[in-house]
Amino acid sequence: MLSALRAARAVRSPRALPRVAAFARYVQTAADKSVPHDDVPEKGNEEFKIRLHEDTFQGYLCDPPEAFVETSKDELIQMYDQMTTMRRMEQAADALYKQKLIRGFCHLAIGQEAVSIGMEHAITPQDNVITSYRCHTFAVLRGGTIKGVLAELMGREAGMSNGKGGSMHIFTPSFFGGNGIVGAQVPLGAGIAFAQKYLKKPQVTFALYGDGASNQGQVFEAFNMAKLWSIPAVFVCENNKYGMGTSAERSSQNTSYFTRGDKIPGIEVNGMDVLAVKKACEWAKEWTVSGKGPLLIEFVTYRYGGHSMSDPGTTYRTRDEVQQVRSAHDPIAGLKKYILDWGVATEDELKAIDKRAKDTIAEAVEEAKQSPMPGLHEFWTDIYYKGTEPPFMRGRTKDEIHYYEKAAA
Repeated sequence: MLSALRAARAVRSPRALPRVAAFARYVQTAADKSVPHDDVPEKGNEEFKIRLHEDTFQGYLCDPPEAFVETSKDELIQMYDQMTTMRRMEQAADALYKQKLIRGFCHLAIGQEAVSIGMEHAITPQDNVITSYRCHTFAVLRGGTIKGVLAELMGREAGMSNGKGGSMHIFTPSFFGGNGIVGAQVPLGAGIAFAQKYLKKPQVTFALYGDGASNQGQVFEAFNMAKLWSIPAVFVCENNKYGMGTSAERSSQNTSYFTRGDKIPGIEVNGMDVLAVKKACEWAKEWTVSGKGPLLIEFVTYRYGGHSMSDPGTTYRTRDEVQQVRSAHDPIAGLKKYILDWGVATEDELKAIDKRAKDTIAEAVEEAKQSPMPGLHEFWTDIYYKGTEPPFMRGRTKDEIHYYEKAAA
């Protein structure tokens, strides 16, 4: 914790750039002034306090979080490392798809890295996360591996779901997937949070969905049940401005998604600033586990690519729009400027991190490529929870029967 003196002169985060006319509700993150190095501790693990920009949070039926967040030099470097590595992983998936090594669906989160990394730095492995099909970074951060994700995308045995789930269905003990049905993860997330309450666990479930899923009936049904039962769920709208090929303004009469929980309080957060995301998720967890019931968060963010790899992403928005966001509001560039301005690391040190991330992904890609496609034996697995299989299972024809080893023994 900071001393009283350091708290009194807490580091002021850089002011935001003017709002872009095309995005009436866009929350910015770009820096425009430096911070004296004296305000940043010498020790890497010593925490210091940062004042976030005054527009970082907006509240609905609640006072928003204070515009302060605690971090350390070590954490800032780790965030930068994770964000650059996750972006390169998604870029590698882009290349593999274009090489036809990834087939079917593939939804990338390039531009939205601050959400997954910021959230991970605010919660524990005992907390749970469930999201939509734009899920690859969450899977890695929640206990998976880069090789496991890339191999799964290519349908290989080394994949996190043994090559049978594809890009939409990747799981870990505390990550309940990517989910392919639009909005279906929201009631599932409410159920997971209900289990936490029933078992009296001081934990929280973050259920993420996109602005395109915000009008699904099951979303509002989950809101209603969560409020009635005071479930420790945080419903998170990743508002990246476009649901598939339709802008939020064309599909929703109310684009202030953090206000759409009716009686459920909500906050709007700058989803392009990893420190703002961390603070919001810390605050949200404290809110829910303290017994105040569910909460809504809207992370205002942006995706650089199309809805999926089959969508060029330029028929419903201009290339200039995408480039403007990339150049002025990129979450990685914003964090890099913080790090350089605050003397946390040098340009050369950050370049070394970039190179390490590039090498890590290149190695994972090659290892994933070496993994074989699932054999026919895999078709008999994962039908039932391991250990609960019936004595036998019929296959494609009545005479194709597989006997499970447990039953045979």
